Amino acid sequence: MASTVYVADLRARGPGDSIPHKLQRLFDAAGFDTLVAKGDRTAIKLHFGEKGNTTYLSPVFVRALVDRVRQCGARPFLTDTNTLYTGSRDNAVDHLTTAIEHGFAYAVAGAPVIIADGLTSAHSREAPVAGTHFSSVKIAGDICDADSMIVLSHFKGHELAGFGGAIKNLAMGCAPAAGKLEQHAGLQPAVDPALCTGCGECALACPRAAIEAVEGASRIRIERCIGCGECITVCPAGAIAFDWEHGVPVFLERMAEYACGIAAQKAGKVGYLNFLLHITPDCDCVPWSDAPIVPDIGILASTDPVALDRASLDLVNRQQGLAGSLLSAHHRPGEHKFRGTWPHTDGDIQIVHAERLGLGTTDYRLEYL
Repeated sequence: MASTVYVADLRARGPGDSIPHKLQRLFDAAGFDTLVAKGDRTAIKLHFGEKGNTTYLSPVFVRALVDRVRQCGARPFLTDTNTLYTGSRDNAVDHLTTAIEHGFAYAVAGAPVIIADGLTSAHSREAPVAGTHFSSVKIAGDICDADSMIVLSHFKGHELAGFGGAIKNLAMGCAPAAGKLEQHAGLQPAVDPALCTGCGECALACPRAAIEAVEGASRIRIERCIGCGECITVCPAGAIAFDWEHGVPVFLERMAEYACGIAAQKAGKVGYLNFLLHITPDCDCVPWSDAPIVPDIGILASTDPVALDRASLDLVNRQQGLAGSLLSAHHRPGEHKFRGTWPHTDGDIQIVHAERLGLGTTDYRLEYL
């Protein structure tokens, strides 16, 4: 049976057509008002953006959904989890500071911010999952304890996952550092000494001091490596890479299994929105924002994260790629845009594996508001 994905475009010809108004109509059309009960402590799961990033979701948009949740009689709070890598969100103090600096103060967003895995990412719970890689997953404690959840995802590219949407936001975004580490297990990058210039940027970025200089080139100490990929992101020479053929597909399956376990813990109490705006090649975890690879499309909502991500990906692929962006191939409508940006990884694996495990279906129908 096909899942319904509700779509709001970005056209507006009056005050009732503003994005905040459209978000509230999407909330109701997708049935989120039936997921959020009176008295619920409702987690609004989003990404506050790494310091230096500017394409994270607008707090004005988030406020519209906070207000609608409160109208349902629930008690909303904004939440995310600490990062595995070093940056402005790897502990709750810096994470809260970054969130406020990016506009997610109570006076703007209308709800308190709670970092769900605690000060040092030690606050978590276990939940079962019937996966091929995991029998249980780790969930951030305050997300686990929430009564309901609305997942807000900026749909965009990702160098490792291919793209990030609802599935990735569930899997990585709702897991503590230990859960993120489980998903990355086996992903260990290697340095090509013929390309390495010995600049040391990778060593500075490594959160576990796993990289050292040997005879003018970087060397990764595998026993310390956590597979976060920060060294790959910052290497100006492109000298560091994962095993894209073998390691990355397993990572994507692990991520899908985490998403399944986390969604099952809140069965019937989760709604998802994907924002197809500022569709950049990189995750909002990087401390910059590159130019978008396709035009803005709209906002999608569903109770099925698999259908939502599949529909989002299809809509992106229907676009004409933007000149002057990181998109190096697949510019024509119908071609896979994220493979034209990150040809070494196949993000579709996360959708296929999630459907196989029963998280949702790729059979969907679009309903435009």
